[in-house]
Amino acid sequence: MSSPYIKQIGLYKSSIPLKESFIISLGRLDFAENIIVVIHDSTGRKGFGEASPFRTIHGETIETCFSVGGDLSEILKGKNPLEINECSILMDKFIFGNTSIKSAINIALHDLAAQHAGLPLYKFLGAKQNRVLQTDYTVSLGPIEKMAEDAQRIVEAGFQVIKVKLGEGKEQDLARMKAIREKVGMDIPIRIDANQGWQSFEALEILEAMQKFSIQHCEEPIARRAYRDLPDLRLKSPIPIMADETCFDEHDAEKLIELKACDSFNIKLGKSSGISKALKIVQKAEAVNMPLQIGGFLESRLGFTAAAHVALCCKEIPFIDFDTPLMFIKDNVLGGIAYGKNGLISVPDKPGLGAEFSEEYLNSLDGMQFYG
Repeated sequence: MSSPYIKQIGLYKSSIPLKESFIISLGRLDFAENIIVVIHDSTGRKGFGEASPFRTIHGETIETCFSVGGDLSEILKGKNPLEINECSILMDKFIFGNTSIKSAINIALHDLAAQHAGLPLYKFLGAKQNRVLQTDYTVSLGPIEKMAEDAQRIVEAGFQVIKVKLGEGKEQDLARMKAIREKVGMDIPIRIDANQGWQSFEALEILEAMQKFSIQHCEEPIARRAYRDLPDLRLKSPIPIMADETCFDEHDAEKLIELKACDSFNIKLGKSSGISKALKIVQKAEAVNMPLQIGGFLESRLGFTAAAHVALCCKEIPFIDFDTPLMFIKDNVLGGIAYGKNGLISVPDKPGLGAEFSEEYLNSLDGMQFYG
């Protein structure tokens, strides 16, 4: 039997309004502006992927993803979709970076490969359904009173872990955390994320002051270019440090481990160019017994379904951050992960990703292009 080949690749621009603005120290978002990738192979199967570019993190936008995605589609036409590593190498040889659009293509290739194997993606990757995946829910950066009220609503909705966006400086951020703890009490776990918002000279002082609020960890406290300041900060901080924007791929992970710069990594498929390199980060972390968080950007449930399959591959995965699809005004995904009581996540057992977009939704989108 001849090998399958990539017959056509479709790119679609998807813009979904959020229920309310999502604000972090790096900017404000009112829409989930994503790229959907659909790879058709010669057997009639379709693989789905999704990219959620974040210009201040990736340096990509929906427009650059659409453009570069077209170039990558041209070089992948006719290639064997089951040779995922070879396809990834081709993309990296063609253009540096552009991890967001590469991630969508890499996810779609994995979807196809798992379908050909007749296995759910997590089984194709060698994992089992033996992990509890329970998402936190994020409090967006904003006025103190609103953040405290949002935290209270999250608790009332049944979520058992809160993530709080910070990064505007000691006085404001401490006031935010004080108000939030007064609303929700001290028992519910809270994680904080400064998104590079603090200066290196002030970060330790802020973290020391935050200790009384019982914080699980702090993501990316300082600018990613200041990563050489992380080892000293991590050594002195009473709160564990998690690398996010500082860790895109396995090379970043190796560097941060060697420097002893952080206590954990936040893996996002949109940073790692997809599943292939995300699993290499997992291997690096597990070699030194480092706990992991799996998160994402503003992907729909399709993108987070891919992330959930990867999460099942992790031996130590205490932190799950899969909440952003719940912020969408409309959910256009068929199948995929399901959200249960208390933020528990269930992963589909169908062959492949187990998630897709309907033809009706794809055909309703203004921006689309086909290659092949």
